[in-house]
Amino acid sequence: MTHKLKIFRNNLLIIIFLSAISVSFSGCGVYSFSPASINPDIKTIAVPLYADLTGMGPANLSRRFTEKTRDYYQRNTKLSVVTQNPDLQLDCSVVGYQFTPVAPTSSGGTEQAAQTRLTVTVEVTFTNNKTPDESFEKTQFSAYGDFAASVQQSTAEAQLIEEISDQIILKIFNQTVANW
Repeated sequence: MTHKLKIFRNNLLIIIFLSAISVSFSGCGVYSFSPASINPDIKTIAVPLYADLTGMGPANLSRRFTEKTRDYYQRNTKLSVVTQNPDLQLDCSVVGYQFTPVAPTSSGGTEQAAQTRLTVTVEVTFTNNKTPDESFEKTQFSAYGDFAASVQQSTAEAQLIEEISDQIILKIFNQTVANW
C-alpha cells in the first residue's frame, strides 16, 4: 500500500469516526444535563430551619441540614433563598435518628455487632406557590450509613451525618425541582 493510500485510509477512518460521534450526540438535543427543570417564573425558595423532632442527634443537626439544603439549591439552581413570600418553600423536620447494630459476629460465645448503622429520616412539606398542584408532603426521605464497631461512635457520627445529609438533600432536590 502506498504512503498516500495509507494517509487517505487513516483520514477516512477519522472522518467516519467523528461523523458517527456527531450523529450520536445530535440526538441528545432534547435532553438537559442541568440538574433542575424549574419553571422560569419561579425565582425564590425558602428553607426555614429544620425542626429536630428526635432530640437524638448532635445539637447542631438541624442547622447543618438547613445550611446544606440552602447551599445545594443555590449551587444547582438559579433560585434565590429568601425568608418571605417565596415561590417555593421547604418545611423540613428530622423525624428519625437511630443507631442500629448490624452484621452480628460471635466472639468467645458472645454476640456483638461488627457494624452499627445510623439512619436519619426527614419529613418534608413542599409548597409550590406558583403551581400548587406540585406541592406535597412526604415522610420517606431517609438514608443510612454504617461504621465498624472498632470506630468510636462520635467520630463516625460526624462523618456519617455529612454523607447521609447529602443523600437526603439530593432525594429532596430530585423530588422538588429536578422532576426525577
